[in-house]
Amino acid sequence: MPLSENEQRLLEQIERALVEDDPKFASAVRSTEPRTYLLRRVRRSAFVFLLGLVVLVVGVVLNQVPLTVILGILGFAMMLLAALRGAADLRRISGRETGGRRPVARGRGGKSRPRTRAPFMERVEERWRRRWEDRP
Repeated sequence: MPLSENEQRLLEQIERALVEDDPKFASAVRSTEPRTYLLRRVRRSAFVFLLGLVVLVVGVVLNQVPLTVILGILGFAMMLLAALRGAADLRRISGRETGGRRPVARGRGGKSRPRTRAPFMERVEERWRRRWEDRP
């Protein structure tokens, strides 16, 4: 959604004030490429994933039950979160991010047809009824 003229003027004023207050920071922000930032995040995610793996292995090697469970859960959680964040950043780098929405399937006329799917529980109940009707 584009900014209105008033919002654009306010943004330009904020940018000018930033350059006047701290020109070094403003030049650093302008020169930073988003791809570089995302690659840095992917590297951090890989490091956190490996760190989670080490925590998990240390938890398995220790023979103290409560500590093993805690370290195992912590290591797994670190690995899972790092993998999810890294995958999201890789998707953003490659440009395949859909913004959380699935692409709309187009029919013959090029217009999208709304889905008329029944809610989940209604489908389950219908299957349950058909199951008993099909028996001899």
